Amino acid sequence: MTEVLRRGRASLAFSFFAQGAAFALLVTRIPAIQDRYGVSDALLPVFLAAVPVLAGVGSVTTEQLVKRIPASRLLRWSQPVVLLALVGVGAGDGMAALGLALGVFGLSVGALDASMNMLGVSLQRTYGRSIMLSFHAAYSLGGIVGASLAWAGAHWHLALWVSYLPVVAVLLPAALVGSRWYVDGDAASDADGDEDREREGGKAGGGVVFKLLLPLCLVMTFAYIGDSTVSNWSAKYLQDVLGSSEQLATVPYNVYMVTTLVGRAIGDFGVRRFGAAAVVRLGALVAAAGFAVVAGAPGAWVGMGGFTLVGLGLCVLVPQTFAAAGRLFPGASDVAIARLNVFNYVGFLVGSPLVGALGDAWSYRGAMVVPMVLVLVTIVYARSFAAQPDRYGGGHERPRTADVGRGSNGV
Repeated sequence: MTEVLRRGRASLAFSFFAQGAAFALLVTRIPAIQDRYGVSDALLPVFLAAVPVLAGVGSVTTEQLVKRIPASRLLRWSQPVVLLALVGVGAGDGMAALGLALGVFGLSVGALDASMNMLGVSLQRTYGRSIMLSFHAAYSLGGIVGASLAWAGAHWHLALWVSYLPVVAVLLPAALVGSRWYVDGDAASDADGDEDREREGGKAGGGVVFKLLLPLCLVMTFAYIGDSTVSNWSAKYLQDVLGSSEQLATVPYNVYMVTTLVGRAIGDFGVRRFGAAAVVRLGALVAAAGFAVVAGAPGAWVGMGGFTLVGLGLCVLVPQTFAAAGRLFPGASDVAIARLNVFNYVGFLVGSPLVGALGDAWSYRGAMVVPMVLVLVTIVYARSFAAQPDRYGGGHERPRTADVGRGSNGV
């Protein structure tokens, strides 16, 4: 049983890694994609907005599919589609082909993100201790690797498909092989779980009360507004506002990704020692302090320090939000996570245009105060991250041994 858990955890971590690499390869080569297909500056935002919108559709669709199909099976087949769609983005020969490839990428990413986090939450429940941050650390590591490979492709002026195809040729078969060991957690099959499933109306398939989920949806949105602010505006902010060189302006996002990796790699230990609510409060305070430093920075190096703090703080919020949804609705965690995942894309859609509009109308220093305030609001909702008490008298998750043997291949 322990071996099943180890293999399930390792295979799911690789899935997060592969997704981080694929997404980074896409977003860091947007200028090259624009040049290849001749997409105008006016049309580019339409293409970019279509991906998160369709990803939201994919996440909502996944909510319905998991009532009939195990999340492991959805993940097993959505990940190859994402990787093949990435190759399609690089190998297409016209605007219609680009639109089709991005559309498939968006829909499948929504299913992939939702199913990955469903399995992560159920596996954490089976373990009985915090491991969710480790999966997102693997995602950050994949993002660093993907961004580095994208830099190499740009540096050597490689065609997009030449950059993408070798990566996909490695990741796709490895992901398919690893998918044999996914572990499906099925709270509804736990003979001791009747009391949990009744709590908060948490009956499988229809027990998610949106009023209870709303605080977590807001936290997810605010976290991704902060994340999109860094990913989309850090380079421009350093160069145009703080007067850095063009080369130095590319550094903050890389540093941000490294700090998210570090924070997530150690974050589970903090959750086990101090509890999820305390870690979320600290993360929100650190991220807000980082945005405050960025807003008031006298020069580029201080601004970079601020973005570093933002990464250390924000990195814990999203994984713990998914984990909290699983605890809040133990009998309907898949449904809760699918709905919560939609607000990932809401934050991504809102964040970048909001900061850009405020920067143009007011100032970019002032615009950095907005994500700072929104992240601080997270503290108000920190109680939603507290471990839900169970009938065993503790505030921790109890290992569900009945779930352990339910591997996706019947292990």
